[in-house]
Amino acid sequence: MSSSKTGPKGPNRLFSVLITVLGLLLFMLSIDLLTVSMIRLNSDFASSLFRATNNPFIGLFVGLLMTALIQSSSTVTAMIVAVVASGSLTLGQAVPLVMGANIGTTITSTLVAFSFIMKRNVFKKALAAGVLHDIFNILTVLILFPLEVYFGFLSETASFITATFFDSGGEYDGNYQYNVLFTRPLTLWIANLIGQPFLLLLFAVIMVFTSIKLLSKFVLKSFMSANVNKINKHIFQKPFFSFLYGAFFTAAVQSSTVTTSIIVPAVANRKVSLVKAFPFIIGANIGTTITAAIAAIYKTDAAISLAVVHFLFNMIGAMLFMPFPSIRNIPVKIATYLGNESTRTRLVGFAYILLTFFIIPFLLIYFNKNEDIREMGHADRYQKTEIKK
Repeated sequence: MSSSKTGPKGPNRLFSVLITVLGLLLFMLSIDLLTVSMIRLNSDFASSLFRATNNPFIGLFVGLLMTALIQSSSTVTAMIVAVVASGSLTLGQAVPLVMGANIGTTITSTLVAFSFIMKRNVFKKALAAGVLHDIFNILTVLILFPLEVYFGFLSETASFITATFFDSGGEYDGNYQYNVLFTRPLTLWIANLIGQPFLLLLFAVIMVFTSIKLLSKFVLKSFMSANVNKINKHIFQKPFFSFLYGAFFTAAVQSSTVTTSIIVPAVANRKVSLVKAFPFIIGANIGTTITAAIAAIYKTDAAISLAVVHFLFNMIGAMLFMPFPSIRNIPVKIATYLGNESTRTRLVGFAYILLTFFIIPFLLIYFNKNEDIREMGHADRYQKTEIKK
Protein backbone atom coordinates (compact mmCIF):
# COMPACT_ATOMS: atom_id res chain seq x y z
CA MET A 1 0.00 0.00 0.00
CA SER A 2 2.72 2.43 0.98
CA SER A 3 4.68 1.79 -2.19
CA SER A 4 1.65 2.41 -4.33
CA LYS A 5 1.17 5.73 -2.64
CA THR A 6 4.74 6.91 -2.82
CA GLY A 7 5.77 5.34 -6.15
CA PRO A 8 4.10 7.71 -8.60
CA LYS A 9 5.16 10.73 -6.62
CA GLY A 10 8.74 10.66 -7.94
CA PRO A 11 8.07 11.66 -11.59
CA ASN A 12 5.29 14.04 -10.56
CA ARG A 13 7.54 15.72 -8.02
CA LEU A 14 10.36 16.05 -10.57
CA PHE A 15 7.92 17.57 -13.06
CA SER A 16 6.71 20.04 -10.42
CA VAL A 17 10.31 21.01 -9.61
CA LEU A 18 11.11 21.59 -13.29
CA ILE A 19 7.96 23.69 -13.80
CA THR A 20 8.74 25.67 -10.63
CA VAL A 21 12.30 26.42 -11.82
CA LEU A 22 10.90 27.41 -15.21
CA GLY A 23 8.32 29.63 -13.52
CA LEU A 24 10.99 31.26 -11.35
CA LEU A 25 13.25 31.97 -14.35
CA LEU A 26 10.26 33.29 -16.28
CA PHE A 27 9.30 35.50 -13.34
CA MET A 28 12.83 36.93 -13.09
CA LEU A 29 12.93 37.53 -16.84
CA SER A 30 9.50 39.19 -16.80
CA ILE A 31 10.52 41.53 -13.95
CA ASP A 32 13.66 42.50 -15.86
CA LEU A 33 11.63 43.04 -19.04
CA LEU A 34 9.24 45.23 -17.05
CA THR A 35 12.20 47.19 -15.70
CA VAL A 36 13.76 47.77 -19.13
CA SER A 37 10.45 48.73 -20.74
CA MET A 38 9.66 51.26 -18.00
CA ILE A 39 13.18 52.71 -18.15
CA ARG A 40 12.85 53.25 -21.90
CA LEU A 41 9.47 54.88 -21.39
CA ASN A 42 10.36 56.96 -18.35
CA SER A 43 14.13 57.57 -18.10
CA ASP A 44 13.98 61.22 -19.22
CA PHE A 45 10.83 61.80 -17.16
CA ALA A 46 12.50 60.23 -14.11
CA SER A 47 15.60 62.38 -14.43
CA SER A 48 13.52 65.55 -14.68
CA LEU A 49 11.48 64.46 -11.64
CA PHE A 50 14.63 63.82 -9.62
CA ARG A 51 15.90 67.31 -10.42
CA ALA A 52 12.55 69.04 -9.87
CA THR A 53 12.26 68.91 -6.10
CA ASN A 54 14.17 70.39 -3.22
CA ASN A 55 11.57 69.17 -0.72
CA PRO A 56 12.73 65.96 1.04
CA PHE A 57 9.16 64.88 1.73
CA ILE A 58 8.28 65.11 -1.96
CA GLY A 59 11.59 63.44 -2.83
CA LEU A 60 10.47 60.46 -0.77
CA PHE A 61 7.32 60.10 -2.87
CA VAL A 62 9.16 60.69 -6.16
CA GLY A 63 11.42 57.71 -5.35
CA LEU A 64 8.37 55.68 -4.34
CA LEU A 65 6.40 56.48 -7.50
CA MET A 66 9.27 55.87 -9.91
CA THR A 67 10.16 52.53 -8.30
CA ALA A 68 6.51 51.42 -8.31
CA LEU A 69 6.52 52.10 -12.06
CA ILE A 70 9.94 50.62 -12.88
CA GLN A 71 9.72 47.74 -10.35
CA SER A 72 13.35 47.85 -9.25
CA SER A 73 14.85 49.88 -6.41
CA SER A 74 18.36 49.04 -7.61
CA THR A 75 17.65 50.46 -11.06
CA VAL A 76 16.08 53.62 -9.64
CA THR A 77 19.03 53.99 -7.25
CA ALA A 78 21.38 53.74 -10.24
CA MET A 79 19.40 56.46 -12.01
CA ILE A 80 19.61 58.66 -8.91
CA VAL A 81 23.37 58.03 -8.78
CA ALA A 82 23.67 59.32 -12.34
CA VAL A 83 21.81 62.53 -11.47
CA VAL A 84 23.86 63.06 -8.28
CA ALA A 85 27.16 62.31 -9.97
CA SER A 86 26.36 64.80 -12.74
CA GLY A 87 26.10 67.52 -10.08
CA SER A 88 22.36 68.18 -10.53
CA LEU A 89 21.42 66.73 -7.13
CA THR A 90 23.20 66.67 -3.78
CA LEU A 91 23.62 63.54 -1.68
CA GLY A 92 21.28 64.98 0.97
CA GLN A 93 18.58 65.55 -1.65
CA ALA A 94 19.04 62.02 -3.00
CA VAL A 95 18.63 60.17 0.32
CA PRO A 96 14.80 60.63 0.50
CA LEU A 97 14.60 59.36 -3.09
CA VAL A 98 16.45 56.18 -2.07
CA MET A 99 14.12 55.75 0.93
CA GLY A 100 11.11 56.06 -1.35
CA ALA A 101 12.64 53.53 -3.73
CA ASN A 102 12.79 51.00 -0.90
CA ILE A 103 9.04 51.36 -0.37
CA GLY A 104 8.15 51.39 -4.07
CA THR A 105 9.94 48.12 -4.81
CA THR A 106 7.56 46.23 -2.49
CA ILE A 107 4.54 46.66 -4.77
CA THR A 108 5.25 43.43 -6.71
CA SER A 109 4.79 41.10 -3.74
CA THR A 110 1.50 42.88 -2.99
CA LEU A 111 0.35 42.39 -6.58
CA VAL A 112 1.30 38.69 -6.40
CA ALA A 113 -1.21 38.34 -3.56
CA PHE A 114 -4.03 39.31 -5.95
CA SER A 115 -3.53 36.09 -7.91
CA PHE A 116 -5.38 34.49 -4.95
CA ILE A 117 -8.26 36.97 -4.88
CA MET A 118 -10.90 34.38 -5.86
CA LYS A 119 -10.18 32.31 -2.72
CA ARG A 120 -11.37 34.27 0.30
CA ASN A 121 -9.36 32.72 3.17
CA VAL A 122 -6.26 32.17 1.04
CA PHE A 123 -6.37 35.77 -0.21
CA LYS A 124 -6.47 37.03 3.38
CA LYS A 125 -3.14 35.41 4.17
CA ALA A 126 -1.68 36.20 0.75
CA LEU A 127 -2.37 39.92 1.08
CA ALA A 128 -0.97 39.95 4.62
CA ALA A 129 2.23 38.36 3.29
CA GLY A 130 2.30 40.75 0.32
CA VAL A 131 1.98 43.95 2.36
CA LEU A 132 4.35 42.82 5.14
CA HIS A 133 7.38 43.95 3.12
CA ASP A 134 5.69 47.31 2.47
CA ILE A 135 4.90 47.87 6.13
CA PHE A 136 8.42 47.00 7.27
CA ASN A 137 9.94 49.58 4.90
CA ILE A 138 7.29 52.19 5.70
CA LEU A 139 7.93 51.85 9.45
CA THR A 140 11.69 52.08 8.86
CA VAL A 141 11.16 55.26 6.81
CA LEU A 142 8.99 56.75 9.58
CA ILE A 143 11.91 56.27 11.98
CA LEU A 144 14.86 57.26 9.77
CA PHE A 145 13.31 59.97 7.57
CA PRO A 146 13.02 62.62 10.35
CA LEU A 147 16.58 61.82 11.46
CA GLU A 148 17.81 62.44 7.92
CA VAL A 149 15.77 65.62 7.36
CA TYR A 150 16.72 67.32 10.63
CA PHE A 151 20.20 65.88 11.30
CA GLY A 152 21.43 64.47 7.98
CA PHE A 153 21.91 61.14 9.74
CA LEU A 154 22.18 58.79 6.74
CA SER A 155 23.91 61.20 4.33
CA GLU A 156 26.52 62.31 6.89
CA THR A 157 27.19 58.73 8.00
CA ALA A 158 27.49 57.52 4.40
CA SER A 159 29.86 60.37 3.51
CA PHE A 160 32.03 59.53 6.52
CA ILE A 161 32.14 55.82 5.62
CA THR A 162 32.95 56.61 1.99
CA ALA A 163 35.76 58.99 2.92
CA THR A 164 37.18 56.59 5.52
CA PHE A 165 37.02 53.19 3.82
CA PHE A 166 36.85 53.79 0.05
CA ASP A 167 39.24 55.28 -2.46
CA SER A 168 36.66 57.37 -4.30
CA GLY A 169 38.88 59.57 -6.39
CA GLY A 170 37.36 58.58 -9.71
CA GLU A 171 35.46 60.86 -12.06
CA TYR A 172 31.93 60.17 -13.20
CA ASP A 173 31.87 59.35 -16.92
CA GLY A 174 28.11 59.70 -17.40
CA ASN A 175 27.64 55.99 -18.01
CA TYR A 176 26.69 54.49 -14.65
CA GLN A 177 24.43 51.45 -15.09
CA TYR A 178 23.35 48.56 -12.91
CA ASN A 179 22.10 45.25 -14.24
CA VAL A 180 19.49 44.03 -11.81
CA LEU A 181 19.31 40.37 -12.83
CA PHE A 182 21.53 37.93 -14.70
CA THR A 183 18.77 37.74 -17.31
CA ARG A 184 19.68 41.20 -18.66
CA PRO A 185 21.43 40.00 -21.89
CA LEU A 186 18.32 37.98 -22.85
CA THR A 187 16.11 40.87 -21.75
CA LEU A 188 17.93 43.33 -24.00
CA TRP A 189 17.76 40.88 -26.92
CA ILE A 190 13.97 40.54 -26.51
CA ALA A 191 13.60 44.32 -26.03
CA ASN A 192 15.51 45.06 -29.22
CA LEU A 193 13.54 42.37 -31.06
CA ILE A 194 10.17 43.86 -30.03
CA GLY A 195 11.41 47.44 -30.48
CA GLN A 196 8.47 49.44 -29.14
CA PRO A 197 8.71 50.12 -25.36
CA PHE A 198 4.91 50.05 -24.96
CA LEU A 199 4.57 46.65 -26.66
CA LEU A 200 7.47 45.41 -24.56
CA LEU A 201 5.64 46.61 -21.45
CA LEU A 202 2.47 44.69 -22.42
CA PHE A 203 4.52 41.56 -23.13
CA ALA A 204 6.28 41.89 -19.75
CA VAL A 205 2.99 42.28 -17.88
CA ILE A 206 1.59 39.13 -19.52
CA MET A 207 4.78 37.26 -18.60
CA VAL A 208 4.58 38.47 -14.98
CA PHE A 209 1.07 37.10 -14.49
CA THR A 210 1.87 33.87 -16.36
CA SER A 211 4.93 33.21 -14.21
CA ILE A 212 3.02 34.08 -11.02
CA LYS A 213 0.37 31.53 -12.00
CA LEU A 214 3.02 28.87 -12.58
CA LEU A 215 4.76 29.63 -9.30
CA SER A 216 1.61 29.74 -7.20
CA LYS A 217 0.44 26.41 -8.64
CA PHE A 218 3.64 24.37 -8.59
CA VAL A 219 5.91 25.87 -5.93
CA LEU A 220 3.90 24.23 -3.15
CA LYS A 221 3.88 20.85 -4.87
CA SER A 222 7.62 20.84 -5.45
CA PHE A 223 9.00 22.50 -2.33
CA MET A 224 6.21 22.97 0.20
CA SER A 225 3.89 19.98 0.25
CA ALA A 226 6.42 17.15 0.14
CA ASN A 227 9.20 18.77 2.15
CA VAL A 228 7.40 21.24 4.39
CA ASN A 229 8.98 19.90 7.59
CA LYS A 230 12.50 20.08 6.13
CA ILE A 231 11.94 23.61 4.86
CA ASN A 232 10.57 24.78 8.19
CA LYS A 233 13.49 23.17 9.98
CA HIS A 234 16.24 24.52 7.76
CA ILE A 235 14.88 27.91 6.73
CA PHE A 236 11.97 29.20 8.77
CA GLN A 237 12.27 27.52 12.16
CA LYS A 238 14.81 29.92 13.66
CA PRO A 239 14.53 33.67 12.91
CA PHE A 240 18.29 34.19 12.57
CA PHE A 241 18.71 31.41 9.98
CA SER A 242 15.60 32.59 8.13
CA PHE A 243 17.16 36.07 8.04
CA LEU A 244 20.43 34.69 6.62
CA TYR A 245 18.64 32.60 3.98
CA GLY A 246 16.66 35.66 2.87
CA ALA A 247 19.83 37.72 2.56
CA PHE A 248 21.71 34.94 0.71
CA PHE A 249 18.97 34.13 -1.81
CA THR A 250 18.33 37.80 -2.56
CA ALA A 251 22.04 38.56 -3.01
CA ALA A 252 22.23 35.61 -5.41
CA VAL A 253 19.43 36.86 -7.69
CA GLN A 254 20.06 40.57 -6.89
CA SER A 255 16.37 41.32 -6.43
CA SER A 256 14.29 41.37 -3.25
CA THR A 257 11.23 41.55 -5.51
CA VAL A 258 11.79 37.95 -6.62
CA THR A 259 12.48 36.39 -3.21
CA THR A 260 9.73 38.19 -1.28
CA SER A 261 7.18 37.39 -4.01
CA ILE A 262 7.93 33.67 -3.70
CA ILE A 263 7.08 33.81 0.00
CA VAL A 264 3.49 34.94 -0.72
CA PRO A 265 2.17 31.58 -2.06
CA ALA A 266 3.82 29.73 0.84
CA VAL A 267 2.11 31.91 3.46
CA ALA A 268 -1.17 31.96 1.52
CA ASN A 269 -1.39 28.16 1.62
CA ARG A 270 -0.48 27.95 5.33
CA LYS A 271 2.85 26.21 4.71
CA VAL A 272 4.79 28.99 6.45
CA SER A 273 3.40 31.33 9.09
CA LEU A 274 3.60 35.08 8.63
CA VAL A 275 5.66 35.41 11.82
CA LYS A 276 8.28 32.94 10.55
CA ALA A 277 8.36 34.48 7.07
CA PHE A 278 9.08 38.00 8.34
CA PRO A 279 12.79 37.45 9.24
CA PHE A 280 13.28 36.04 5.72
CA ILE A 281 11.81 39.26 4.27
CA ILE A 282 14.08 41.39 6.50
CA GLY A 283 17.05 39.37 5.25
CA ALA A 284 15.92 39.91 1.66
CA ASN A 285 16.15 43.66 2.28
CA ILE A 286 19.78 43.23 3.30
CA GLY A 287 20.54 40.97 0.34
CA THR A 288 19.37 43.55 -2.17
CA THR A 289 22.04 45.98 -0.89
CA ILE A 290 24.66 44.00 -2.78
CA THR A 291 24.33 47.10 -4.97
CA ALA A 292 26.79 48.70 -2.51
CA ALA A 293 29.59 46.33 -3.43
CA ILE A 294 28.87 46.66 -7.16
CA ALA A 295 28.60 50.45 -7.02
CA ALA A 296 32.02 50.68 -5.34
CA ILE A 297 33.58 49.42 -8.57
CA TYR A 298 32.72 52.75 -10.20
CA LYS A 299 35.00 54.67 -7.79
CA THR A 300 32.78 57.73 -7.51
CA ASP A 301 31.67 59.46 -4.33
CA ALA A 302 28.08 59.54 -5.53
CA ALA A 303 27.91 55.85 -6.41
CA ILE A 304 29.55 54.67 -3.20
CA SER A 305 27.77 57.06 -0.84
CA LEU A 306 24.31 56.33 -2.22
CA ALA A 307 24.99 52.60 -2.13
CA VAL A 308 26.12 52.96 1.49
CA VAL A 309 22.91 54.90 2.25
CA HIS A 310 20.91 52.03 0.73
CA PHE A 311 22.79 49.53 2.91
CA LEU A 312 22.50 51.62 6.08
CA PHE A 313 18.76 52.12 5.62
CA ASN A 314 18.08 48.40 5.36
CA MET A 315 20.63 47.35 7.99
CA ILE A 316 19.29 49.79 10.59
CA GLY A 317 15.76 48.59 9.83
CA ALA A 318 16.90 45.01 10.43
CA MET A 319 18.65 45.97 13.68
CA LEU A 320 15.48 47.68 14.92
CA PHE A 321 13.09 44.80 14.24
CA MET A 322 15.11 41.55 14.27
CA PRO A 323 16.43 41.30 17.87
CA PHE A 324 13.12 41.74 19.73
CA PRO A 325 10.12 39.47 19.01
CA SER A 326 7.64 41.97 20.47
CA ILE A 327 8.84 44.70 18.07
CA ARG A 328 9.12 42.20 15.22
CA ASN A 329 5.44 41.34 15.67
CA ILE A 330 4.26 44.94 15.11
CA PRO A 331 4.49 44.83 11.27
CA VAL A 332 3.04 41.30 11.34
CA LYS A 333 -0.03 42.48 13.28
CA ILE A 334 -0.56 45.45 10.93
CA ALA A 335 -0.26 43.18 7.87
CA THR A 336 -2.65 40.66 9.41
CA TYR A 337 -5.18 43.42 10.07
CA LEU A 338 -5.04 44.56 6.43
CA GLY A 339 -5.42 40.95 5.30
CA ASN A 340 -8.50 40.49 7.50
CA GLU A 341 -10.05 43.72 6.25
CA SER A 342 -9.45 42.70 2.64
CA THR A 343 -11.67 39.64 3.08
CA ARG A 344 -14.53 41.82 4.27
CA THR A 345 -14.14 44.30 1.43
CA ARG A 346 -11.98 43.34 -1.54
CA LEU A 347 -11.62 47.02 -2.41
CA VAL A 348 -9.39 47.49 0.65
CA GLY A 349 -6.46 45.81 -1.10
CA PHE A 350 -6.91 47.75 -4.33
CA ALA A 351 -7.35 51.01 -2.42
CA TYR A 352 -4.16 50.34 -0.45
CA ILE A 353 -2.10 49.83 -3.62
CA LEU A 354 -3.57 52.80 -5.50
CA LEU A 355 -3.32 55.23 -2.59
CA THR A 356 0.11 54.17 -1.28
CA PHE A 357 1.98 53.70 -4.54
CA PHE A 358 0.27 56.01 -7.03
CA ILE A 359 -2.46 58.49 -6.02
CA ILE A 360 -0.86 60.07 -2.92
CA PRO A 361 2.66 60.29 -4.45
CA PHE A 362 1.33 61.70 -7.73
CA LEU A 363 -0.84 64.34 -6.05
CA LEU A 364 1.97 65.46 -3.75
CA ILE A 365 4.44 65.63 -6.63
CA TYR A 366 1.95 67.53 -8.81
CA PHE A 367 1.11 70.18 -6.21
CA ASN A 368 4.77 70.51 -5.21
CA LYS A 369 5.73 71.04 -8.85
CA ASN A 370 3.45 74.08 -9.01
CA GLU A 371 4.93 75.32 -5.75
CA ASP A 372 8.47 74.90 -7.10
CA ILE A 373 7.52 76.88 -10.20
CA ARG A 374 6.17 79.72 -8.04
CA GLU A 375 9.33 79.68 -5.91
CA MET A 376 11.51 79.79 -9.01
CA GLY A 377 9.48 82.75 -10.26
CA HIS A 378 9.96 84.58 -6.96
CA ALA A 379 13.68 83.85 -7.08
CA ASP A 380 13.99 85.20 -10.63
CA ARG A 381 12.15 88.39 -9.71
CA TYR A 382 14.37 88.82 -6.65
CA GLN A 383 17.52 88.40 -8.77
CA LYS A 384 16.27 90.98 -11.29
CA THR A 385 15.56 93.43 -8.46
CA GLU A 386 19.03 92.95 -7.03
CA ILE A 387 20.62 93.48 -10.46
CA LYS A 388 18.72 96.77 -10.91
CA LYS A 389 19.93 97.96 -7.53
